[in-house]
Amino acid sequence: MKEVIHFGPAGNPRNYRGETVMVPFYLKDLGLDAYEYQATYGVRINKQNALRLGGNALNNKIKVSMHAPYYVNLSSPKEDVLERSVDRLVQAARASEWMGAYRTVFHPGFYTKQKPEKALKTCKNTITGLMEMLNSLGVREYNFAPETTGKKSQLGSLDEIIGICQSFDHFEPTVDFAHIHARNQGCIKSKEDYHRIFEKLEDGLGLKSLHSHFTRIEYNDAGEIKHHVLAEKEYGPPLEPLLEAIVECGWEVTIICETPYLEKDALVMKEAYNNMLKL
Repeated sequence: MKEVIHFGPAGNPRNYRGETVMVPFYLKDLGLDAYEYQATYGVRINKQNALRLGGNALNNKIKVSMHAPYYVNLSSPKEDVLERSVDRLVQAARASEWMGAYRTVFHPGFYTKQKPEKALKTCKNTITGLMEMLNSLGVREYNFAPETTGKKSQLGSLDEIIGICQSFDHFEPTVDFAHIHARNQGCIKSKEDYHRIFEKLEDGLGLKSLHSHFTRIEYNDAGEIKHHVLAEKEYGPPLEPLLEAIVECGWEVTIICETPYLEKDALVMKEAYNNMLKL
């Protein structure tokens, strides 16, 4: 049976002490099949190691994505911030090409004092320049995946992410279900809530596959505060209804675990999924 859901950690597993390029062997031994390389504080992997990581992932059937640096703001009113943001995404796209990452995840930016419509327009204009630069540099094998964001001050509602992805080739969304939950004050409570997200993605982008993040999350009026482990069930969003919705939709989905227990909770997710299939 073809796997409908792929599971893996956001970054190196907590109990792993080896080289990053060897992580795919460790994940395969655990029974996981996805891995999101974290370049969140800068793209520091060189071409040789990126190629080794990609080859090891391919040989172990590990689906690789990359999280680009956090210091990206494509909607900034400051030209120097936009230039640095584009440079960081160029570096991320090039490294993603080397390692064969099927998605390059990034946070689009912040509204600052702008209206959301203005911030979104600036973001799209900046992406146009980014795409032109990548084309001039000969970088071709990449797929950017702007992520839904967890704070109300950030550009990155589900509708905004869909709008960005509608506007450009090489763009597909990263849906962080916890961020949607936190940004909208605990909006995900049931399988039907998840179905509405999938329906919006299918209607807007024609998708039947998805890259996603999942964790339990604490929030306040401004949105996201803190990630929590799966065992802390007083925090949402709920896991089992998500798994049920994915199976019912027939989508192929990668779920990257972002709880503090990276590989442990990724395995908990996979066990819950396998148990559900047995019913």
